[in-house]
Amino acid sequence: MNIKEKILLVVLFESLILGQSTFSQTIEKENINSAEKIIGLEFTDAERDSMIDLLNEQLGNYEKIREIKLNNNVPPAILFNPIPIGFDFPKDKKPLNFSNYSYSKMPENRNELAFYSIGELAELIRTKQITSTELTEFFIERLEKYDPMLHCVITVTKERAMKQAKLMDAEIASGKYRGLLHGIPFGVKDLLATKDYKTTWGSVPFKDQMINEDATVIKKLEEAGGVLVAKLTMGALAWGDVWFGGKTRNPWDTANGSSGSSAGSASAVSAGLIPFAIGTETYGSIVSPSTVCGTTGLRPTYGRVSRTGAMALSWSMDKIGTICRTAEDLAIVFNIINGSDGIDQTLYNLPFNYDCNIVFKDLKIGYLKNDFDKEYDFHVNDSITLAKLEELGAELIPIELPKFPIDDLSIILSVEASAAFDELTRDNNDDLMVRQIKRAWPNSFRASRFIPAVEYINANRIRFQLIQEMQKLMEKVDLYVAPSWQGDNLLLTNLTGHPCVVLPDGFSEKGTPTSITFIGRLFDEGRLITFAKAYQDATGFHKKHPAIFE
Repeated sequence: MNIKEKILLVVLFESLILGQSTFSQTIEKENINSAEKIIGLEFTDAERDSMIDLLNEQLGNYEKIREIKLNNNVPPAILFNPIPIGFDFPKDKKPLNFSNYSYSKMPENRNELAFYSIGELAELIRTKQITSTELTEFFIERLEKYDPMLHCVITVTKERAMKQAKLMDAEIASGKYRGLLHGIPFGVKDLLATKDYKTTWGSVPFKDQMINEDATVIKKLEEAGGVLVAKLTMGALAWGDVWFGGKTRNPWDTANGSSGSSAGSASAVSAGLIPFAIGTETYGSIVSPSTVCGTTGLRPTYGRVSRTGAMALSWSMDKIGTICRTAEDLAIVFNIINGSDGIDQTLYNLPFNYDCNIVFKDLKIGYLKNDFDKEYDFHVNDSITLAKLEELGAELIPIELPKFPIDDLSIILSVEASAAFDELTRDNNDDLMVRQIKRAWPNSFRASRFIPAVEYINANRIRFQLIQEMQKLMEKVDLYVAPSWQGDNLLLTNLTGHPCVVLPDGFSEKGTPTSITFIGRLFDEGRLITFAKAYQDATGFHKKHPAIFE
């Protein structure tokens, strides 16, 4: 069988019998002629005649394959490799150096606790100025009070939270202290499995789904003393901010959504309903809601954080990260959730080194000059940000991203997502989803069935080239600065697996937050977060909060 025949084989099947459980149709020559237009190839009549028997035979192969039940948690045997040729893995583990929070005291107005950082709340618990039980009750009350306005909560895990909080208080009383997350409440995007609570994936077909396990990330956070108080909204199956219960709102502008798909995580943190939340990113789902909600987000290197117990959308692009108030909060949480779990085979067990002190002059800092020179929504604030970095001692080096058809490579995500929810499409349960517009998952899943396997493989071969070129670029700089939404950077770095921190850098004329993005080397989250902290400490945009929630 030649390459053209193999491509056509897949497409013909999709075009003729998508959604059918039995193969009652047979392929005729005119079907092949029509399908050629979908894949951009042209065959002769003789070639079409030669293919017919093989194509019909292949339909039976598909039927047998579809008899095998494939749950969403079954990964493909092909694993994505983000490591460039000759990459030098970090080896040395250095002592972590967090800031001194001894200044932290209970406020006269208890509502101010809503916007304390993790480090500040940790000091209050460690020094017994407040108990974990009191703090947990405080945040649960805020979740229940403001969720009707924001639609950011799917489930308040009250019983589980109070049990954990009481345990944390008992340990403090006995002299045991687990660290900075001891007794700290948190929330998770509702694509992470939890025992005894629904895991809805934000979507009608799964709104009653029970997965009787705790995701690795949740286990690690609770082992460090964290208190899970809520499962937060997400755009249905990780697209946008619309879920089966409505649209998650932006605390800075409750008439509008909080973007997606870690919509509830960013909204809840922004409004002071929880100290921090876990989100995920495949193509902007931490960067985008963090931008509009004014939170600080970390998208780690691909392969840093276990996805065991998490909904799969794109096995080669999904990344679990953190949404917080401050850059150092990112480091506090990431220090706990990174590393292998013995189950997720994509993980790299590498040291995380964080030091709260940094000297800008010691760094080679790049910036995407061509992108910053264009006119776009955040242009003024981003220009001020660049000037501020130079004022802090940074020597900004103009750089350009490798030239590849980045938007076209998004078919990688489309194919993997349609495979992850193959059964949803074939059973027509995609019709139950709330969003049914052209640019939503149901239609995307259907359309992606017509992407030939050869094109998917070749897109990943181009991706391999992109990874090598990005490594050459990152050898010239320690990190670089990029507009959050302008240009190819967001999709490109999600394809290559590079880490980023997104944080507020001002406000629009409407009073809503704007953001800037810092991109680091693979597995260099420590230096990246430290850089973000230095900028944040010198500006203070992260200390502003939506007034109606203060």
